[in-house]
Amino acid sequence: MTIGNMLIAQSGGPSMVINQSLIGAVLAARDSKAIGGIYGARHGISGILKEEFVDLRKPGRNLLKSVAATPSAALGSVRRKPTPDDCTAIFKVLLSHDIRYFFYIGGNDSAETTHIINEEARKANYDIACFHIPKTIDNDLLENDHTPGFGSAARFVAMALMGDNLDNRALGGVKIDVIMGRNAGFLTAASALARQYPDDGPHLIYLPERPFSLEQFADDVKATVSKIGRCVVAVSEGIADADGTPIAAKFMNEVDSHGNVQLSGTGALGDFLAGVVKERTGISRVRADTFGYLQRSFPGVASTTDTYEAYEVGNVAVAAALAGVGSGSVAIKRSAGKEYEIFYKVVPLRKVAKNTRHMPASFINKAGNNVTQAFINYASPIVGELPLMGRLPDC
Repeated sequence: MTIGNMLIAQSGGPSMVINQSLIGAVLAARDSKAIGGIYGARHGISGILKEEFVDLRKPGRNLLKSVAATPSAALGSVRRKPTPDDCTAIFKVLLSHDIRYFFYIGGNDSAETTHIINEEARKANYDIACFHIPKTIDNDLLENDHTPGFGSAARFVAMALMGDNLDNRALGGVKIDVIMGRNAGFLTAASALARQYPDDGPHLIYLPERPFSLEQFADDVKATVSKIGRCVVAVSEGIADADGTPIAAKFMNEVDSHGNVQLSGTGALGDFLAGVVKERTGISRVRADTFGYLQRSFPGVASTTDTYEAYEVGNVAVAAALAGVGSGSVAIKRSAGKEYEIFYKVVPLRKVAKNTRHMPASFINKAGNNVTQAFINYASPIVGELPLMGRLPDC
């Protein structure tokens, strides 16, 4: 067993349970005699390069447990892809602090960062265990049945759509909600969990996995209003046309260090779609909201399942590193059978890094404007039980 210090950091978009993974790892490390100092880098690899470290052996367990239950990234986060020069500089910092265990919490870009550092460490013959701890509300990590952060964000989306549906039912018209999801529609699809009565919205759901047609969209909305007198729409921010060009790309030109077009942070897509409905259907009452960053760090709505699993992946990562597995990424797998049961598995970093997965075809209806029961069955145990909405007779 390697003796040395540990460094942990958070990267990418925050989530409601990312701190559970942080504290799960820290407390597991505290119980190990092989790990001496436990450092947290502020703002991911940027903090490593600047040597902005926090001593995570100092806080008491009660404070750490409180931090675990707090949304967003306690250490601060970053979106930065390390260059070879960055890696050289990082190694100098790691060596100077005798870091032999490195943990990076984040999504596919963070897995890529961990993979790059691990590969560079091999070239330099540097003895260090590099582990990626999964996190992404997009739920698009390869090798995973689902990822920490998704269940809680999905719960927020479902409850928000419950409220929006009630509002729309009271006043009528068309309501469009734009939800996070660049390439995968899992989070937007979770809006379907809001339905409790036959006429509940969202009545239409549009995902990045299917080409988005403005003409079909307008026709779908008009048909829904004709049928039930109103329409609630859930749409992914990453919807794209038949050529694969994101609709929102017309309004956004900012990109991050990984080359991703920034799709969040503006209500332009919702406003555009609302304008399309007004222009092509003649419906006058059309409103749009963009959930944006509210989905990531909203207090008080975290999924119980998500909270537990987020803590466990941090714990499992440290246990695997101490067991001499080497390096890897912790993946959540689902056992076969009707009952919800999961297990954890360490997979190679290269299998998780950079690329993403999409919603299975079996989760999307043939028309491309809704989800199937298969998705409901998949997502329900991750999100957990939702509040029941009452309804007066004949209303």
